[in-house]
Amino acid sequence: MPANARAKSEVTVQGISASHGIAYGQVFLYLQSDLEVPSYQVDPDKRIEEVARFEHALLITRGQIQKIRDEVEKNLGADEARIFDAHMLVLEDQALISETIRDFESTGRNIETCFNAVSQRYVQAFSEIDDEYLRERAGDIRDVAQRVLANLMGQAAGNLSRLVEKRIVVANDISPSDAASIDRSHALAIVTDTGSKTSHAVIVARSMKVPAVVGSRNLTSQVRNGDWILVDGYDGVIVINPTEQTLFRYGKIQLQKKSFEQRLFAANRQPCVTLDGVAVTLRANIEKEDEVSLVKEYLASGVGLFRTEFLYLNATRIPTEDEQYAAYRTVAEQLAPAPVVIRTLDLGGDKPITGNPELFPHEDNPFLGFRAIRFCLENLELFKDQLRAILRASAHGHVRLMYPMISGCEELDRANAVLDECRNELRTKGVPFDEKLPVGCMIEIPSAACTADLLAAKNDFFSIGTNDLIQYLLAIDRVNDRIAHLYEPTHPAVVRTLSQIVHEAHRAKIRVSVCGEMAGDPVLAPLLIGLGVDELSMTPPLLPAVKFAVRAMTMSDARALASQALTLKGAKEILALCESFYRARVKVD
Repeated sequence: MPANARAKSEVTVQGISASHGIAYGQVFLYLQSDLEVPSYQVDPDKRIEEVARFEHALLITRGQIQKIRDEVEKNLGADEARIFDAHMLVLEDQALISETIRDFESTGRNIETCFNAVSQRYVQAFSEIDDEYLRERAGDIRDVAQRVLANLMGQAAGNLSRLVEKRIVVANDISPSDAASIDRSHALAIVTDTGSKTSHAVIVARSMKVPAVVGSRNLTSQVRNGDWILVDGYDGVIVINPTEQTLFRYGKIQLQKKSFEQRLFAANRQPCVTLDGVAVTLRANIEKEDEVSLVKEYLASGVGLFRTEFLYLNATRIPTEDEQYAAYRTVAEQLAPAPVVIRTLDLGGDKPITGNPELFPHEDNPFLGFRAIRFCLENLELFKDQLRAILRASAHGHVRLMYPMISGCEELDRANAVLDECRNELRTKGVPFDEKLPVGCMIEIPSAACTADLLAAKNDFFSIGTNDLIQYLLAIDRVNDRIAHLYEPTHPAVVRTLSQIVHEAHRAKIRVSVCGEMAGDPVLAPLLIGLGVDELSMTPPLLPAVKFAVRAMTMSDARALASQALTLKGAKEILALCESFYRARVKVD
């Protein structure tokens, strides 16, 4: 290490682990500011030229993105290149284009000003969505908008082409096209002040197999170009000016982690069975039909949650029944005979369909508002299109249907009545479907948890959405930085509520799965299994670690863990108990 690096004090910054690995090197500080958009009135006799200028900029931007997509497909693969399909959809969004032209025609302001205003409204709408993955899609729109504006103004869009030596990229945020432009041979790691585990920069980092840490808050203000830092992508730690002792320690950790990961993937090829011979079912959460390859790659036992709203949010219009049927059928056929649990739309409130503002009026508290099953029951034709599509797909595999955000029996009865109407319509037309299609609901609202006994009598299965359930139980907005630390999955109220739900489900002889973030945490999975949860469903890459934990424990020990957890009074006590249980059985080194 250079002498000048040793002379500085070591500083540790905590972020969020996003892509595993450890890297050490010099900083390449990437600070990109938004373009300054001019604002002026356009002469009435030049308005046709102004619209033509806009259309030309869209055309140029489309060519630029297609070039990036082709390069990504060549260098990283087809799956990674699909990131830029969403960018193409933004450019083809007729609502976005039409709104821009309407603003121009009504105000007479230059097209840059109008396009910037409209695109910012779209960005804001996605930024307020509760779902982390969807919230990150605001970055797609922002990235495309900056390219269009740069082309309108005759400026070159910012990029990371200056990265000509091996460096650790540190930025406030990195757009998808910026991330794609990074030379794989020169990027040692990626660190951002903002972002989440689902950002496109992270997706690219994982594809490049380089460590990544997001949410480091203000690292860009603490480092300069050329500073030496260490990035721990396992625990989300950044060490500025690490000492020789720290480097030596992390060298040992890196060897241990790589060895452990090899053990995880070896174990993932084995049956998911506890040491005392009890089988545990692990399934995958997916958003799109092209993620079937990940389900197979990580050997999941089917899909425990297919989030269908992505078909709507990534489209420029509401998809038809036939378009939805094609997507559901693809997943069902490719995974048969494994089950695929298709969740009906969780749209509305915090997940509006951009370009359809009339469907989603502004709400002061969208998380408790007009969304999910509430939205569907007020938009019956849209709801019936989806239900018929799911029913038709059930003829081609092992499909299960699930309603989100059910608050009680009356709501469930209304949804099932609409489903019966769709069944009758298909029977009349002679369209085949599974007459015994299993129907269940998500338990993610406290009222549903409190009436689990009543709901269990009317469902074929339960799926617990721990993300929302915890948020509602503890009155914690988990995307609010000021109180996010109070979001505690091991809070006694959460553990007791989970136990009650499982008890009532089993009393009614129906199975229970968990499809929230708790399910994919190898430290908390044994607690869920010990409480009696029958199935866990998670993001595919999390499967190996959870399966490894399952294979390292006995079911009797997991039940004892759960019993003890139910006697404790604090979230930290229960978390410490789970961590101790995990460490005693899973040896990283």
